[in-house]
Amino acid sequence: MDHLLRLHRSLDRLSLGIGRAASWLSLLMVLLASANSLLRYSGRFVGTNLTSNAMLEGQWYLFSALFLLSAAPTLQRNAHVRVDVLYGRLGHRGKAAIDLAGTVLFLLPFCAFALWVCTPTVWNSIRIWEGSPDPGGLPRWPVKSLLLVGFGTLGVQGLSQAVLHLAQLTGHAPAAPGEPS
Repeated sequence: MDHLLRLHRSLDRLSLGIGRAASWLSLLMVLLASANSLLRYSGRFVGTNLTSNAMLEGQWYLFSALFLLSAAPTLQRNAHVRVDVLYGRLGHRGKAAIDLAGTVLFLLPFCAFALWVCTPTVWNSIRIWEGSPDPGGLPRWPVKSLLLVGFGTLGVQGLSQAVLHLAQLTGHAPAAPGEPS
């Protein structure tokens, strides 16, 4: 179990690193959106279009990247949305059991299904170097590739979480900080 816990800690560090890198995308997205807005209104005064389809598409590419790359670190930090009224009343063993079951029965199969469904579309997009249908737009294959990265890292973090919850249930790892016994 010790080697699995070391793997869990390594995967957690990877997720946190991805999360730190992805957090900078929000700043880029705000700067690009602000520049787009300023240029669009400034263009009215000079009588020409100062923005482009590439800048508009860049905004939603950054949003897509932020969303997809933040899923695994969000799961790792236990910051995802919970809709379970019973969960909050349980001790750490009960929470670990629910988390393990949810991960194994729902999260991991969902990630596997998403990867299975997305892979042919992504590979086809890469194969043809898919671009934007809009004039001056960006290539589409990089943002589509993020589907595989996002669901892949979420699945890997799910495996890491499953190892942690199993270790908690078997007494090989302590409860999460602040959790009652």
